Amino acid sequence: MTKAFVAPGEHDLGVMLATMSPVLDPVDYVFFTGIDECIRADALMTFRESEGVTQIVPATDERAELRYTRIELRVHSSLAAVGLTAAVSAALTDAGISANVVAAYYHDHIFVPVARADDALSALQQLSAAHR
Repeated sequence: MTKAFVAPGEHDLGVMLATMSPVLDPVDYVFFTGIDECIRADALMTFRESEGVTQIVPATDERAELRYTRIELRVHSSLAAVGLTAAVSAALTDAGISANVVAAYYHDHIFVPVARADDALSALQQLSAAHR
């Protein structure tokens, strides 16, 4: 009998929402696109698409217009968990806030426009409190 692999991290949606503990990153970020030869050492994330490479990098250029704040969900959500992204997206949608979600191994990271960072954090804290 073969044992099924269970992905590490929290799987229960109610527990994930109740304990997600969203935290604002003090750094502003931009989504940058380029070619493979331009991979930046300071990139928080790099993703290769057929059209090119997308990187999330610190916003150091004063001319960068589309700045984002990262909200890290501190719960260790499993990559196999179902519903966390949908619940977070719904809460931000209800608040009229656009979001770009990156699921990493330990945590989910929500990138929201800098001007709406406090509103987004509040919406996520309310979502979490509603599940405690």
